[in-house]
Amino acid sequence: MITLFDKKMCFSHGTLVPASEVKDASFKRTMAYGVLSAHNTSADDGALKVRFDAMASHDITYVGIIQSARASGLERFPVPYVLTNCHNSLCAVGGTINEDDHVFGLSAAKKYGGIYVPANAAVIHSYMREMFAAPGKMILGSDSHTRYGALGTMAVGEGGPELVKQLLGRTYDIAYPKVIAVELKGKVRKGVGPQDIALALIGATFKSGFVKNAVLEFVGEGISSLPVEYRNGIDVMTTESTCLSSVWMTDGKVKDYLAAYGRDGEFREMAPAEGALYDGAVVIDLDKAEPMIALPFHPSNVVPLAELIARPREILEETEEAGCKLLGLKAGEFRLTDKITDDGILVSQGVIAGCAGGTYDNIAVAANILKGKCVGTGAFNLAVYPGSQPTNLALVRNGYVASLIESGAVLKPCFCGPCFGAGDVPCNNGFSIRHTTRNFERREGSKPAEGQVASVALMDARSIAATAANGGVLTSALGIGFDEDIAPFSYEPSVYSSRVYNGFGKADPATELVYGPNITDIPASEPLKKNLALKLCSVINDPVTTTDELIPSGETSSYRSNPLRLAQFALSRKDPAYVGRSTEVRDGDNADVKAAAEMCGVGGDLTVGSAIFAVKPGDGSAREQAASCQRFLGGSANIAREYATKRYRSNLINWGMLPFLNDDTDFEMGDIVVIPGVKEGVERGEKEFAAKLVRAGKVRDIVLKMDALTDTEKRIVLDGCLINYYKYDRK
Repeated sequence: MITLFDKKMCFSHGTLVPASEVKDASFKRTMAYGVLSAHNTSADDGALKVRFDAMASHDITYVGIIQSARASGLERFPVPYVLTNCHNSLCAVGGTINEDDHVFGLSAAKKYGGIYVPANAAVIHSYMREMFAAPGKMILGSDSHTRYGALGTMAVGEGGPELVKQLLGRTYDIAYPKVIAVELKGKVRKGVGPQDIALALIGATFKSGFVKNAVLEFVGEGISSLPVEYRNGIDVMTTESTCLSSVWMTDGKVKDYLAAYGRDGEFREMAPAEGALYDGAVVIDLDKAEPMIALPFHPSNVVPLAELIARPREILEETEEAGCKLLGLKAGEFRLTDKITDDGILVSQGVIAGCAGGTYDNIAVAANILKGKCVGTGAFNLAVYPGSQPTNLALVRNGYVASLIESGAVLKPCFCGPCFGAGDVPCNNGFSIRHTTRNFERREGSKPAEGQVASVALMDARSIAATAANGGVLTSALGIGFDEDIAPFSYEPSVYSSRVYNGFGKADPATELVYGPNITDIPASEPLKKNLALKLCSVINDPVTTTDELIPSGETSSYRSNPLRLAQFALSRKDPAYVGRSTEVRDGDNADVKAAAEMCGVGGDLTVGSAIFAVKPGDGSAREQAASCQRFLGGSANIAREYATKRYRSNLINWGMLPFLNDDTDFEMGDIVVIPGVKEGVERGEKEFAAKLVRAGKVRDIVLKMDALTDTEKRIVLDGCLINYYKYDRK
């Protein structure tokens, strides 16, 4: 179904061919180049300085972003900035703190000229697709699934500091990225949905890093057969391949999609020019696509659904073993094989939700599959979360909500909770199937440390509905009978005009920001001194460490407006003692660290900080708190074999932490690493730092490496963080 080409490829006569077959080829003929160059403010194609057309944040991130920008001199939002309220919509921890954030967001939209989307009106990416994404645009979001490529928009999900830069008139600075073509051929069969294509793509590319930090450019005749919401469903999941962004060819269907929202004037046709040159290619044969399932605990843990149904014990035993190892549990404490019955694999619940699953098309087709059928009176339950209120209204008017409710499904608000553990948490030992974005460990909301273990598998809404119609027995939608045709979507503008506050261009500086008791200022950070001494306060040797492990999602999200309180949850699920160790470095006299520095010939002018070693940290969410919490606990650096994503590395830099690399040292908890002359090394742009490792009174030489920093990044690290950098008003 999927073939990877790790060589230069060209777009020629509507298809991809090896670059060697094309005499006249250029990377400047790609769609990606056209969009990037139109937004690049530098004169150098290789070193981009990008300004975006619009930005978006949700209520886990926008308070910290606005507070940071405000501390750096924010006067008004220079581009449309959308503040949605789709993450902290449930008061999971009690008290008023979630709604206090929302009131703050509305006051900020009025003061600085923003756009405020109230709780349960829309999830962030559904709103941005409907109201802002259009061919040729670029959008920046503080959420990793900021992807609107199917509408011709190059969108990027980054940590909050990158949005702060845009709010203050600065740029998004990156080297020109690799561009990988994704060619779609053929036509999907009935019962195969967008999540199936997306999971196959993730499964084929994630582990090898084939598209890491690249732009995926979707081309090919297969695109024309796909409805736009189907394309959106594939596109939003490209985040899980670790690519940087995406962009698709656009056609009349995209024009019709925009016209439905009154935006047909924003349409333009996009396609690569003849001879467009790519760094590699992925070719997907849609004719051969089949329903897929991503088993716990990663979207790349993909197998064909038919294969799992045919050999359940073998596959689930392997998943159990890997899961117990990942969660640090004994054999049998995480179970899946007990779901195998004479009838098949029995799952606990189904969820169709959010920016990936909650589209009109997905829910309408699921309703058709369930029409006249019954979810059943057993333990299995089905929850459906539309992505936006306009979607919800269209589903109501066209009878799909009635079909779902009659079948026993439950309709819920527009909310992202099931994607990160704040909604529909399964029972202990529960196994949930979801058309959502992620299935990382603990992201479904369970607490293995307290003996509560559940898990999620990702599937398409079609097979989830087929499973629901079969009473919770895992079932593929391929080959079952159902009506694939759905009523056309119709947008009702009053849904948003009645509730969404649009203050762009109407900033009112006299408006007072409304602070709740949980909203606090950003803690101060100190500039980097001449020398640096690090104490390793956590050593993680797992192959990959996600941002969910660095700072958990779920109920901790409610504290994200209170940086020091949130920091108390750092690594709480992976290394619960980390907070205490790092705090001791931050607040203690550090006699052992200073003595180690003296052993290495380093005396005064010394920054003492904590550090984390991890093999490959930063996979997953764009949330900046995965880095900022380390900083607020006294962190000065990370040491890694490699960084899983560009955005996590950028988050470290923007919070004043050095992103060191090391390939050959076996670090241990409590190691002290001394880097003499680190400040001068950063200033000079050095890529290798001679360092000393002190362990049990013995000193040995090691080398820490660091990929090149831009001039701005150097200054940010030297100043101690992005906020400090802006205090000195360097432009």
